[in-house]
Amino acid sequence: MSLLENIRGPRDVKALAAEELDELAEEIRHFLIHAVARTGGHLGPNLGVVELTIALHRTFDSPSDRILWDTGHQSYVHKLLTGRQDFSKLRSKGGLSGYPSREESEHDVIENSHASTVLGWADGLAKANQVLGHWNRHVVAVIGDGALTGGMAWEALNNIAAAKDRQLIIVVNDNERSYAPTIGGLANHLATLRTTDGYERFLARSKDAVQRLPLLGKPLYESLHGAKKGFKDAFAPQGMFEDLGLKYVGPIDGHDVAAVESALRRAKRFHGPVLVHCRTEKGRGYKPALDDDADRFHTVGVMNSLTGEPLTPSTGTSWTSVFGDEMVRIGAERPDVVALTAAMLHPVGLTKFAEAYPERVWDVGIAEQHAAVSAAGLATGGLHPVFAVYATFLNRAFDQVLMDVALHKCGVTFVLDRAGVTGTDGPSHNGMWDMSILQVVPGLRIAAPRDATRLRAQLREAVDVSDAPTVVRFPKATVGEDVPAVDRVGGMDVLVRADEPDVLLVAVGTMAEAALEAASLLRARGTGCTVVDPCWVKPVDPELPRLAAGHRMVAVVEDNSRTGGVGWAVAQALRDADVDLPVEAMGIPEQFLPHAKRGEVLADLGLTPAEIAGRISAVLARRKGGGAAVPACEENHA
Repeated sequence: MSLLENIRGPRDVKALAAEELDELAEEIRHFLIHAVARTGGHLGPNLGVVELTIALHRTFDSPSDRILWDTGHQSYVHKLLTGRQDFSKLRSKGGLSGYPSREESEHDVIENSHASTVLGWADGLAKANQVLGHWNRHVVAVIGDGALTGGMAWEALNNIAAAKDRQLIIVVNDNERSYAPTIGGLANHLATLRTTDGYERFLARSKDAVQRLPLLGKPLYESLHGAKKGFKDAFAPQGMFEDLGLKYVGPIDGHDVAAVESALRRAKRFHGPVLVHCRTEKGRGYKPALDDDADRFHTVGVMNSLTGEPLTPSTGTSWTSVFGDEMVRIGAERPDVVALTAAMLHPVGLTKFAEAYPERVWDVGIAEQHAAVSAAGLATGGLHPVFAVYATFLNRAFDQVLMDVALHKCGVTFVLDRAGVTGTDGPSHNGMWDMSILQVVPGLRIAAPRDATRLRAQLREAVDVSDAPTVVRFPKATVGEDVPAVDRVGGMDVLVRADEPDVLLVAVGTMAEAALEAASLLRARGTGCTVVDPCWVKPVDPELPRLAAGHRMVAVVEDNSRTGGVGWAVAQALRDADVDLPVEAMGIPEQFLPHAKRGEVLADLGLTPAEIAGRISAVLARRKGGGAAVPACEENHA
C-alpha cells in the first residue's frame, strides 16, 4: 500500500518520518496528474503546492487551527491529506467539489472561490480567537496565484498589521517567478532572529537605551535603524511587508518540506502576525504543464495524462471565441475601442485583441472594482472601454457600476462571460445574479444574445452607446446554430407566431432553444404559443405589453435568479401598462446551486422543454378554473 493510501487525516501526515515526505509528494503528484486527467480540473496550481500543503498539515492542527485557502482551486492536495481521495467524480454531480466545501470536511473553512478574501476571513477568525481566549489556536491564510493584486487583500493587511499580539500567519504562495532566488542559510538565519521573542525584546531594549543617550540618541537610533532595514532589504524582498508592521520570513523554497516546516514553526512561535513567503513552481513535476507558457495547465479538460493532449477536443465554437473575434474586427474599425480584463485575458477571449492592439488593452489584476472605475475614466477621456469579466465577478464591482459608471453616464460596455449556469465550478462561479442586480441601475442596458450572429450584432450596438453603460452576457458553452426570426416587433425578434395565440413565451438569450421546443410541445397539445426574443432584456421593450395583451398569459424563461430578474421586470412592465395577465417566471430559485454539468443543473431546475411546457399548461388549466393538478415541476420550482 502506498503512503498516500494510508493517509486518512492530518495525524497520519504528522506520523510520517522526514525521509518519507519526498516519496509522499511524488505519489501525490502522480495521483493528481492521472486523476485530473480523467475528470478535468485545476492541475497546475495544485502541482505547485504539494510540499507546502504537506508542511502546513505537519505544523498545524487542523481543524482546531484554521487553514484557509484563497482562490480555493489550489486545495486538491489539502483534500487528499484530509481523507478525501476519491477523485473519480471531481467537479461532477455527487462528487468532490473543485474548491473547499464545508459539506465535505470540517477541515474546509472558506467555500467562496472568489480571490483576495482570505486575509479578511483570517483577520476575523483571529479576532474571534482573541476575544474567546483561544490562545492556543492559530489561523493560517494561504494566499497567492495573483490574489494579492486584489484591493481587499491590502485592506485586510492594513488591519492585520495593526494588531501586534494576534496569532495570524500569512503564507504567500508565490508561483509567478517574480522574486529573486532564495538566499539560503543567511536569509534563513536572519528570519529566525526576526521571529524570536528574544530578538524582539533585544530590539526594544536597544531602542530605549540608544534613544536615552544625550544629544546623539535619536539621530544615532535612526541611523542604525536605517542601516538595519537597508541590510535586510538587500537580502530579501521584505521591506514592503515590514513597513506595514508584519514580520517577514523568507523567501523559502516552497518545494523543500523541511524548510517550509522550519519557517512555519518559527512563525507559529511568534505571538503576532507573520508573513511567510514561499516560492513555488506552478505545474511542478509535470513537463506538459511546465512547457505551457500560457498558464502552466491552470485548468484542464479530460486529457491524455502522458502527453497533456485533450482526449475530446472541442468540435464547436465557444461563445467566448465569437466575442474575441468580433472584438478584433471592431478594434480595426474603431480606434477608440479599448479593452480591460481582471487577470483573465485568455479566459474571456481578449488574447487576439491584445496581440493586434497591445497598447489598447489592460490587465489590471484581480481588481474588478478598479477596472470598472478605470473604465469610467477611459470613457470620460474619450475612449469606449470594453471590460470583459466573468459574470459572477462583476458582483464585486456593483457599487462602481452604479456610482462611477452609470451616475456619470459613461459609455462603458461590460461583457459578461460565464453568465447563467456554469456548472462544474460550483456555486460561486454561476453567473446567475447579474440580470437581477443590474436591474436597479438607471440607464443601463442589458443584451442577452441567443446565437453567434446576435452576439456580434449586439456587441456592436453596445459599443455604439456613448452616454450609458451597456452589458452583453453569454454562457460558458458551445454556440449552437443560429435561430432565425420570423418577424420583428419593436426591438424584439419573433421566433414563432401562433395563429391562435394563448401564450406569449419570452425566451431570454440562450434559453431560446428550450423555449422553441416547449412551444412545439404546447402546439401538439392544442396551445398556441408566440415565442419572442427581447434581445435587449433591460429596459423591457415598450411593445412587449401591447403584444402580450393579445394572449392569455405570459411566460418568461431565463437562466438567472427569478428574484428581480427578467420575469420580474416583464411583470412590472405589464402592471405599469395595465395589462392584467398572469406571468409565469421560470428561472433559478434563491439558492446556491451544487456543482454538476450545465445541462444537469438546468434539468434539476426544471428548465427543460418538457417542464417548461408542463408549467405553462398548468397555469392555463388553473386560469380556466379546471382544477387541474399542479405538475411536480411547478411544485418544486414555483
